[in-house]
Amino acid sequence: MKTSYQLFSKYIFLFGLLSSSFAFADDLLKAAINNPDRNPLYVKRDQFRHPYETLSFFQINPSMSVLELAAGGGWYTEILGPYFKDSGKLVVTHYNPDAGKYFKRSRDAYEKKVLNNPLFQGIKVVTGNIPPTEPYIQSESIDMVLTFRNLHNWLARDSMKEVMNEAYQALKPGGYFGVVEHRAPEGSSLAFMKTSGYVTQSLAIKVAESIGFELIATSEINANNKDTKDHPKGVWTLPPSYRLKDKDRSKYEAIGESDRMTLLFKK
Repeated sequence: MKTSYQLFSKYIFLFGLLSSSFAFADDLLKAAINNPDRNPLYVKRDQFRHPYETLSFFQINPSMSVLELAAGGGWYTEILGPYFKDSGKLVVTHYNPDAGKYFKRSRDAYEKKVLNNPLFQGIKVVTGNIPPTEPYIQSESIDMVLTFRNLHNWLARDSMKEVMNEAYQALKPGGYFGVVEHRAPEGSSLAFMKTSGYVTQSLAIKVAESIGFELIATSEINANNKDTKDHPKGVWTLPPSYRLKDKDRSKYEAIGESDRMTLLFKK
């Protein structure tokens, strides 16, 4: 029979291993964010997007298999790629290049980064049609799905529920779904949300829960109370888009990037 001392020693040993694992993952995340090879223009956005706080909130660890939905220009992929390179797996969805000239340009630019940028090595790119026409990835094969500032695009195409369902199907039981999105004032009309680029937090949660997700945490990491959300060109009035170009640029620069919800769901 094990003595109390033996049990205590085993507990201390296991606690030490766990603490070391957390410390390693934390150091690896900081190293990925502080990597000098990151795009300097992307690094300037850190003050608004809070990658360390956001990814820590999502409870990522480097051994996970992760699906990033609608990777765009790869702002977050630059960080996620090196983080998961050695012991994890990163798959991203991107535009169908056959959908039009804009989509082809964006997809080609992203594929070029995957081929030539060391930060993107080992990343698998799959086509993510909106609305989905086929599964993005094998069902129940992923530990975590992440998406950053994309709900409004899916909502504008009446496909937010369908894409969220793809996230749900891709996740293993108990897997996590992390969402960052421009936040509309509660009570906003659907028409406003479809044209402004902002989505109410309550709608995002309602749609996710209707699929089967459980909301387990929310955060104000990416909140911005300077954002009045009533801009002439919607969220794209603000940096980094500056859709009005030089008109009132200093005003929108002072506001910064949009007010955003940060949500974590579990399957």
